[in-house]
Amino acid sequence: MSRNENLDAIFNPNSVAIAGVAAGKIGQAFLDCLLDSGYKGNIYPLNPKGGEISGLKVYAGIKQVPEPVDYVISCIPASSAPRLIEDCVAKGVKVVSFFTAGFSEIEHPEGQALEADMLRAASAGGLRILGPNCLGVYRPQVGLSFASDFPKENGRVAFICQSGGHGGAILDMGRARGIRFSKIVSYGNGCDLDSPDFLEYFAIDPETKIIAVYLEGVREGQRFFKIIKEVSKKKPVILWKGGRTEAGIQVAASHTGALAGARDIWSIALKQAGVIEVGSLEELADTILAFQNLWRLRGGRVAIVSGLLGGGGGLSVAAADTCSASGLDVPSFADEVREQLQALLPARGSIFRNPVDVSQAELKVGILAEVLPILDNDPKTDLIVIIERADLILKRFSREEQNTLNSLFVEFAKSGRKPIVVVSLTWSSIVGQLEMERELSEAQIAVYPTLQRAAQAISNVVHYWDRTEGDSGC
Repeated sequence: MSRNENLDAIFNPNSVAIAGVAAGKIGQAFLDCLLDSGYKGNIYPLNPKGGEISGLKVYAGIKQVPEPVDYVISCIPASSAPRLIEDCVAKGVKVVSFFTAGFSEIEHPEGQALEADMLRAASAGGLRILGPNCLGVYRPQVGLSFASDFPKENGRVAFICQSGGHGGAILDMGRARGIRFSKIVSYGNGCDLDSPDFLEYFAIDPETKIIAVYLEGVREGQRFFKIIKEVSKKKPVILWKGGRTEAGIQVAASHTGALAGARDIWSIALKQAGVIEVGSLEELADTILAFQNLWRLRGGRVAIVSGLLGGGGGLSVAAADTCSASGLDVPSFADEVREQLQALLPARGSIFRNPVDVSQAELKVGILAEVLPILDNDPKTDLIVIIERADLILKRFSREEQNTLNSLFVEFAKSGRKPIVVVSLTWSSIVGQLEMERELSEAQIAVYPTLQRAAQAISNVVHYWDRTEGDSGC
């Protein structure tokens, strides 16, 4: 049997059973997620007491369900897991996802022995295990979810996540920034199905163009690095490694039972494999966003526009330093571009070299509408980064002017040859910023809260394509 033979039963099951469904308990929460997310397959709640819940018949056990079952979500105590495994094998279930904890992650011989026994029984019966100690699967296209309020729109990003909490967090971060996912899998302890299995699956998944990974450790390091090296040649793989310090390694062991490994060894191996390594949840989301919205970007020569209501020359200097420090180029504009900017902007106080500073110009939105097409024609740059003071825009611009500015960005993103990125700075909290930024995110314009975060994410994209297309001879 192929290691991945039953993986499709996780992401595209014809039927789902939930063991341990009871009113007000976690089993009902999983049931409600399926119902609220529009899952169209058959759903079978399981509880020895039987009865009815949410309009569905409750079966005493999996063997009492009259139809075939592909996928089981377990919310029962760890001590009952071996019996559930036996029943699922007898029923012909393909995969069991254990939300249940209390196995190897508790660092106790009893929990470790229980997990080992459960795995042996499942392997002997051809059953695959997701988890234990995990949230399971989110796939919006078929209505699979582990929270009722998660986005229902499908995307191009798959996320392999050893932590359920990070899986939910990346969805929440992505919701506000326009990131949409094809699939997310939270796999917890990974006693059976582990990150290499999902990497192989997503490598050939036509819905998935970008793969993100959070992991704390792997059981088969040699297999993992062999697979991830091959996958990263086909699709960008962005990885955040937990357990990078001694303190983190100890927590990882008690969180998912992971063998975390030394930080330097991991970083060297990931670099050799062509993986984009990031150091935080924020950088993971930032880099996903850059790949999603800047897919056609192949160069790192940045044209920067600053001074839109604040910052002036100091911000321009800092912007050039920040981009350069992240490995991006900030070249001087071509002579004809500089001449056009000089004819357009006031000579006193303006900067024409790159960044271009528009702080001295009147009618800022109108000027920007003329500056962007000029920069779009600059042969020496590949993308345009616009730095705006969001707090000052909201304070000083009317709602009509704010809409005009956003519409300018949206229209340019559609018609311009170069992609744009907006850095939405705020040096004071103000109502309306998220709404203003959401309009841009919905138009697939990447928006970042700081230039440093934007520059690092852009650099991650540029370096990936440089390396990948260089290796392929493109």
